[in-house]
Amino acid sequence: MAHFGVRAARADDVQSIQRMLDPYVQRRILLGKDLVVLYEAVQQFVVAEDEHGRLIGCGALHCMWEDLGEIRTLIVADEWLRHGVGRAIVEALETNARTLGLTRLFCLTFEVDFFTRRGFAPIGEQVVDPDVYSQLIRSPDEGVAEFLDLAHVKPNTLGNTRMLKRL
Repeated sequence: MAHFGVRAARADDVQSIQRMLDPYVQRRILLGKDLVVLYEAVQQFVVAEDEHGRLIGCGALHCMWEDLGEIRTLIVADEWLRHGVGRAIVEALETNARTLGLTRLFCLTFEVDFFTRRGFAPIGEQVVDPDVYSQLIRSPDEGVAEFLDLAHVKPNTLGNTRMLKRL
């Protein structure tokens, strides 16, 4: 298999990120994001590219609270699965999380085995203190609503496992 690299995403990667995301949105595996939302969040993303500069994967780190971040929109092109691309993206996002001073990473995923190998473990409902919950609930972000397990996002989270890793 050819070589690949992981780097911070740029604005000119956003359309490719959306093209990678679309099939997963159609299959209700990942939440859809409008192009403008992806542009606004571009600094949260890292991308993996092959030796020809073609995007083969991406992932984002969303800061949720003083110690807590979420890995979201983790995608690897089918032909690159099981070649270390997902692991490299998660490692880059963990480095970014540590740089931000985060000590816990959350994810909501169908890929339990993958995240378990990365040190994540399934969690129950209560991950934050009630006072933090009362602050987080003010966020308009759908991912934060999923983290809080709010009723209006339940259809998005069916079959997903909530997982957490301490950095």
